[in-house]
Amino acid sequence: MNIGALARTADTKVETIRYYERIGLLPAPPRTAGNYREYSTTHETSLIFIRRARDLGFSIEQIRALLDLVDQKSRCCKEVDAIAREHLADVKRKLADLAAMRRELETIIGQCRNDTVADCRILEALAPNADRT
Repeated sequence: MNIGALARTADTKVETIRYYERIGLLPAPPRTAGNYREYSTTHETSLIFIRRARDLGFSIEQIRALLDLVDQKSRCCKEVDAIAREHLADVKRKLADLAAMRRELETIIGQCRNDTVADCRILEALAPNADRT
């Protein structure tokens, strides 16, 4: 299939496919006699894997490691598990950070009296030492 068909099948932009090829995440396809890329179902499977992993927030480096492991069928999956657990821990940290941000924003917004900008509690919280006069 050509790159456009692959992009449609995997619901991915053509430029994203080319980027994955450039960084070595997706193997470069063979070329036709007319010098067009010719993608196989293996490319399609890999691209769908990459897209799903990206949707779950895995980094390019993590996906590269997972792709290296995917074809080693008889190997113990401890490394895969470790990558997924590391990513889950990152997600949990980010969620905790977002929850703290939410609480802080709720607090400073709750202090807003809708007065003048000179007396704005939100701006004061963002830049407590700034002179807003």
